[in-house]
Amino acid sequence: HHTLKTYLNKLRQFVLWVDVPIEHVNYQKIIAYIDYLLAKRLRPETINCHLKSIRRFYSYLRDEKQIAISNPVKTGCKLRTSQPLPKHLKDEEVLRFFEMIKSNRDRAMFMLMLRCGLRVEEVANLSLAAIDWRRSRLYVFNGKGQKDRVVYISRDTYGALAAYIKQRLSLRVKKVFLVQKGTHKGKPLSVRGIQKRMEYYAKKAGLPISCHQLRHTMATQLLNADADLVSIQDLLGHSRIKTTQRYCRVSNLKVQRDYFKAIEEVIKRTTMNNNFT
Repeated sequence: HHTLKTYLNKLRQFVLWVDVPIEHVNYQKIIAYIDYLLAKRLRPETINCHLKSIRRFYSYLRDEKQIAISNPVKTGCKLRTSQPLPKHLKDEEVLRFFEMIKSNRDRAMFMLMLRCGLRVEEVANLSLAAIDWRRSRLYVFNGKGQKDRVVYISRDTYGALAAYIKQRLSLRVKKVFLVQKGTHKGKPLSVRGIQKRMEYYAKKAGLPISCHQLRHTMATQLLNADADLVSIQDLLGHSRIKTTQRYCRVSNLKVQRDYFKAIEEVIKRTTMNNNFT
């Protein structure tokens, strides 16, 4: 009922605004309406609701009422909305989460996200051949945007991965992470399967964590440990540095450290003849 009311309200606003009969409304007129709504300082999400209402109205006239009318709101005609990024985890939250994990397989999976910045689908697709044990690195083939990249395996992740591989069911399955029990035993673990394990441990730890948050945490931890932004971009497989900047939430600790380090240099260069220093 509430949704219908909202839908009708948005439709009413459009009908009051538009200065031509509804059968003469074209795409250009819709663009003009978007400009009008933007001028009213409406949020992109709200404007998209307006467009959805208009589109549905025209679909209704054509499909239900058999009126020969073209839909001026093209498929996919919507404004880009900024999606809030998940927050990174504090060190104590990371420890609490991993304390819940007793399974070697699950520990290895989540360490790859936290220490190597792997996406959940990259963990699911990881094959034994992609691990270069000698050089402590692994290859991510066909990551997001069909990009390949190399990521490095930290000491603790190396240990977790080795412990799992040692006890892994040595079947001729190429994928690293396998289902351990039930009818699908020995088959590759799916993305949803990994997410379910995450949900299980997050609930156990009493933390609202997602797989993606571990990746964010790695990016933020590296930045706070003074890693170069371009290096983090490469490790995460981002094509644009802007994405990496949004990912890396700089903690107050780093801001504080940067300030005192920089201000000391400034003080050295501009020592004043006063009694403050």
